[in-house]
Amino acid sequence: MTVSRHETGDPADDGWLLTVAQEAGRDAGDVPIELLGDYLVLLAEAAVTGRRPRRSELDAVSRLGRTAAEQGVSAGKAVQLYLSAARLLWRHLPLVARSRDSEVVRAAADAVLQVVDDAVATLAEGYAAARRDLVRREETARRELVDDLLRGDSDPGALVQRAEPFGLSLTRVHQVALAAPGRRLPDTAAAISALEAVIFDRLGDRDVLVATKEGLLVVLAPSDDSGIGTPRDVRLGELMHAELKRLPRTGGWRISVGRPHPGLYGIARSYEEARDALAMARRLHLDREVVGAHDLLVYRVLLRDQPAIVDLVRAVLEPLRQSRTGAQPLLDTLAGYFDSGAIATEAARRLHVAVRTVTYRLDRVKALTGYDPADPADRFTLQAATLGARALGWPDQPLPAI
Repeated sequence: MTVSRHETGDPADDGWLLTVAQEAGRDAGDVPIELLGDYLVLLAEAAVTGRRPRRSELDAVSRLGRTAAEQGVSAGKAVQLYLSAARLLWRHLPLVARSRDSEVVRAAADAVLQVVDDAVATLAEGYAAARRDLVRREETARRELVDDLLRGDSDPGALVQRAEPFGLSLTRVHQVALAAPGRRLPDTAAAISALEAVIFDRLGDRDVLVATKEGLLVVLAPSDDSGIGTPRDVRLGELMHAELKRLPRTGGWRISVGRPHPGLYGIARSYEEARDALAMARRLHLDREVVGAHDLLVYRVLLRDQPAIVDLVRAVLEPLRQSRTGAQPLLDTLAGYFDSGAIATEAARRLHVAVRTVTYRLDRVKALTGYDPADPADRFTLQAATLGARALGWPDQPLPAI
């Protein structure tokens, strides 16, 4: 700190201000006293002359607030430095300490407190402005890093260097989870902070990166296991949903979680799986709020050879359209029957209909298609066709031409 000589009405030189600054720095936790600038001089002059700080002097304090933020000094410590400095200066102020006139003391106190009020408020404004700039720069860097990681075709060496400031080790096994809001994406800063905090707290791992991409929240998290459906993978999606649903005006959330994969290119692969799972969940009208890529693998297999699955649906299920109620009720019954382990009573409970209704519809399926749901061989064909129909959106959507 630079302390110049000022006329304070005391014969001692201004070296005592440096002593005050050093004590205040220690009180605030060894904060650099350079952040005080000419603040102590302003306080001393206010006590003697009652002069308030000029705009240019407050602008200098604002710049010091920005400097504190850029140096990584916490806002609390920066404010504590200024308050401690004011308290210590008042205690050591030579002129006031010798005064027996209560009016002089009161006027000096009012003037000093006014400087403290102006300076601390200006310091906080400068600090906040710098933090906003830092957050914007960090968010831009974070978003660009996530984009490159998810694309999977960038320079690996450069990505490793760019990931290091975020504490991300690209040699670990990672998985990607996506969060889609029911409405528009809310305040991204609040959502990112909430997700990072809960993942750090519950999973105990700080190797996590949260960003936004194409209207979605993207979470890149490490996994202890590269297998499918591990408990950690399940917890990640559930933790995300539990935390995000607290945010107002989002219209609910759907979370999709890709499988864990090792290495840099495993991140892009997990992202593709999570994105496909999210699209498939929408296409299938699933009512689950959290879906894993491993849950929908069968649909990916079916759709990999779309001409074959279209042919299967057309050959096996098209006759269901001849039913008086249309194909949909019979198709729903088949899906419920297969999902319940081919138990008619459980299927009836899930479908909220009578058991007699389920058995009647299964008989109609047999009569119309020639495939018996109770026969193991026919059941496999019917179930594959039912899954294919669900993936293709049939019968609501016409079958693609092949």
